[in-house]
This record gives sequence, C-alpha cells and structure tokens, in this order.
Amino acid sequence: MGFGNLKTDAGLTALNNYLADKSYIEGYVPSQVDVVVFAAISAAPASKFCHALRWYNHMKSYQCKFASLPGVKKALEQCGPSAVTNGTAAAESDEDSDDDVDLFGSDEEEESEADKKIREDRLAAYAAKKSKKPALIAKSNIILDVKPWGDDTDMAAVEKCVRDIEADGLLWGASKLVAIGYGIKKLQISCVVEDDKISTDFLDEEITKNEDLVQSVDIAAFNKV
Repeated sequence: MGFGNLKTDAGLTALNNYLADKSYIEGYVPSQVDVVVFAAISAAPASKFCHALRWYNHMKSYQCKFASLPGVKKALEQCGPSAVTNGTAAAESDEDSDDDVDLFGSDEEEESEADKKIREDRLAAYAAKKSKKPALIAKSNIILDVKPWGDDTDMAAVEKCVRDIEADGLLWGASKLVAIGYGIKKLQISCVVEDDKISTDFLDEEITKNEDLVQSVDIAAFNKV
C-alpha cells in the first residue's frame, strides 16, 4: 500500500506519477495526509520528479502551519495509491499494449512483397502520427494574498511591484483589494504558472523583496489547470 520508501527513486517515481493530475495527496486542500508524506521525504525531490517537486515546494510554504491543517494523520502506507505499483504498472501496461497492438492482424503464411510494403507504410504513418502529439505542459492557477504593513500603504504601488515581476512560465491575472480589518486591505491577485518553471517559493521571495510595501504573502488557493 502507499508509495513505498520515499527516500528511493522507486518511491519518488510512484509519488511523482500519482501527483501528475493532483494538487494534493487527498482532496483539494492541503491536509494532515500531505504532512505525513512530506515528513517521509528527506529532501526536495530531484527535478526529474517534476510533479513531486512542485508539490513538495508548495507544501514547504505551509510548513509553519502544518499543525493547523485539516484532516487526520495516517500511516504512510495508507497514503496515496492503493498499491505502489499501480501507477507504474498501469503506465507500463499502457506502453506495452500500445507497442504490442497488432494493427494489421497476423498471418502464419509468408507475406508477399506487396503486403510487406503496405504494412511498412502503415507502420510509418502510425509512428509519424504518434510523434506529432504535443507534450502536455503542467500548469497551476494560484491565488496569492499580499499583505501590506498598514492602512497607509499605497496598494496601487503594491500591485505594481507584484505585476512587475516577470519570468518565463508566469502570467498574472485578475486582482482585487480585500478588507482585513482596522482600515487595512490586502491585495488578492491570481496567476497561472508552469509547474516546472515557477514555484511558490519563487513568488514569495520575489514579492517580499519589496519589504517597504509588503509584510507577507500567503497562498489563498492552488489548483492545477
């Protein structure tokens, strides 16, 4: 059950495959189950485990809030897929079935030269069609809460300093000011990022560089696109 030993490539591969279409281990918000899996990893996964690395960096931004996350902790082997091999076996099975599919039937009789030519042409066309399939780019939609120091902070300047942050794989979206009390408003701004290129740590570090305007940055929402 679970992912196995997350300090090995096999365990990280299982975790990476599992997170390919998920933001969290269970549900749509970070929970105690994520905390259990995070604690089982000794360090940030290598870049080849792109989905696991994206999840790890995201959970790292919650590290100081782990105790307040919802849910109940489980044993590590009860977290994630029903069996470690499911994701890998399914992928291998899909590849095997794709590679082994008999597109043209089989015949024990020797093929004629014309039949061989037709078969080779069809195989070449099939291979060309497969090679043209575009690679999927994993993206996430993130909503950030950017908090100022006080009610006298110029929020237009705060938004400008945020939108001035430019990077490959980062696209800023809509924003609004939300009252948080005592006349203070926070900037809530959305962005779409390419998971392999932009992390939540990067966004936090770049925004809080403007220390005269920005007190802190929190993640209000994180969803895969």
